[in-house]
Amino acid sequence: MPDRKMLLITGTVAAVTLLIAGGAYVFVQQSGDRFAQCRASTVAGGLDSFGTDFTLTRDDGQRVTADEVFTRPTLLYFGYTFCPDVCPLDTARNAEAQALLAEQGRDVQTVFITVDPARDTPQVLADFTDLFSDDMIGLTGSTQEIAAVNKGWRNYFKLHDDQDDEYYLVDHMTHTYLVMPGNRTVEFFRREVTPQQMAEGVGCFLDAAS
Repeated sequence: MPDRKMLLITGTVAAVTLLIAGGAYVFVQQSGDRFAQCRASTVAGGLDSFGTDFTLTRDDGQRVTADEVFTRPTLLYFGYTFCPDVCPLDTARNAEAQALLAEQGRDVQTVFITVDPARDTPQVLADFTDLFSDDMIGLTGSTQEIAAVNKGWRNYFKLHDDQDDEYYLVDHMTHTYLVMPGNRTVEFFRREVTPQQMAEGVGCFLDAAS
C-alpha cells in the first residue's frame, strides 16, 4: 500500500508539472511573443510602445529615416559627446558587445543619438563615434527633432545651459535599447549590464528571430 500511494503522489506531481509547462508553452504561443524567453525587462505599456519614426542627420551629413537606420539589429543609445564619464563608458560597452557578437558571426550595429544637438554637429559625432567603432552611426537633428525622437523612446533628458552656453552638462537616461529591423524595440539594457551579458542577451533575441 505505501508503494502504491507513493506512485500515485509521484504521478500526480508529474502530471501537474506537465500541465504547468504545457500551459506556459500555450501562453507563449498564444501571446505571439516569440521573444518572451529572452526578455528580462518589463515596462508599463510594453516595449512595443517604445520607438518612433524619424528623419535625422547622420554623422556623414546625410538625412536618414528610421527605416534606413534600423536595417539590422541595433543597440541604440541616447547621450552626448561632451558627457564627462557615463556616455563614453556606456558607448564603449555597447561597442564591445557588438564586437563580441561579430566574433560569433552575428551582424549587429550600434547607433548613438545625441541629446545635445546644439553642440553635437555631424562632424563632432563622427569624431566621437570613430573612437569606439568604425561603423557606429551617430545621429543629430534640430532641437524639435531630437526632442521628438527622445520622447518616442521615453528617454528623459534636461540641458543645464541656462548659466553656461558652452560647458553645460545634460541629465539623461542611460538605457541601451535593442531595436530590430522594422523599428521594433524588443529590449533595453541598464548600464550595469556587462558587454558579455549584453551580447548573450542580444544573441537570444537573434536566435528567436531566426
